[in-house]
Amino acid sequence: MKDVAARAGVGLKTVSRVVNGEPGVTSDTAERVQAAITALGFRRNDSARILRKGRTASVGLVLEDIADPFYSSLSRAVEEVSRLHGSLLFTGSSDEDPEREEQLALAFCARRVDGLVIVPAAGADHRYLAPEVRAGIATVFIDRPPLGLNADTVLAANAAGAREGTGHLIRQGHRRIAFLGDSPDIHTAAERLRGYREAMAEAGLPVDPNWVAMGPTTPDRVGAALTAALTGPAPATALFCGNNRVTVAAVRRLRSLDRSVALIGFDDLEFADLLSPGLTVVAQDPAGMGRAAAQLLFARLGGYTGPPRRVELPARLIIRGSGETPPA
Repeated sequence: MKDVAARAGVGLKTVSRVVNGEPGVTSDTAERVQAAITALGFRRNDSARILRKGRTASVGLVLEDIADPFYSSLSRAVEEVSRLHGSLLFTGSSDEDPEREEQLALAFCARRVDGLVIVPAAGADHRYLAPEVRAGIATVFIDRPPLGLNADTVLAANAAGAREGTGHLIRQGHRRIAFLGDSPDIHTAAERLRGYREAMAEAGLPVDPNWVAMGPTTPDRVGAALTAALTGPAPATALFCGNNRVTVAAVRRLRSLDRSVALIGFDDLEFADLLSPGLTVVAQDPAGMGRAAAQLLFARLGGYTGPPRRVELPARLIIRGSGETPPA
């Protein structure tokens, strides 16, 4: 900066103002400084500037699987908000493993990120983050609440969304509705199952044990559960799928069985409107959740010291045809 100042014939403070886009410099002076910067190949030392402020201008994001369309949309939204605040985003996938989540989160902290956004792995105990939070690492949880730690959280209205989707199937005349969900120890899966059961109870409808199956979202497990729900003395005539991976597996198995079953999935899919009939879904807003979580994070970094906040975003029913198939 000294060389730039000498070449432009100005003081160091003037160069600093031009480099950082601050007011108080005439256009002629700014042009001379910019010309000197270009001629000398000057590059601002962001590392030194950031360290003087006590920040690294970086954020860590830990989620289940970046390859999942839901999480990729969420990640992109967190990145966009981070960029607006001049921060870089580092991302890691926990693969639903609590130990992997802890390793990633603490690795980000060791690299002095300013804050963390975390999608909790099922069964993770987040007391391991208490020392980091006390040390000033802003932390926001998204999609699922933390365990053992009180922190800002952004969720979808999982139970309400599942209740609405199940109620829609009931209004189409279905009385035997199956629910296929993810592992029950996952918060979102348990909440969606709760919404399904509440809708069935409100309508005075029984739930046959063969209609409900929770577990891994592998195609073989989902396919076997679907076959069980569609056979026996009281076969289901409609199906509510607890997340996008269950929905994809169920659609493929139904194609192989050549069965016409009303179907609603929780989570929208990119190809949902291209199916015949189009796929009716209860859609979350992963981008909205990502933005909300990042905004809470940067509010903390900006000085907010109030109690932890809980934001719940609504899910909405999108009718495309598959959920409107009448009972056979």
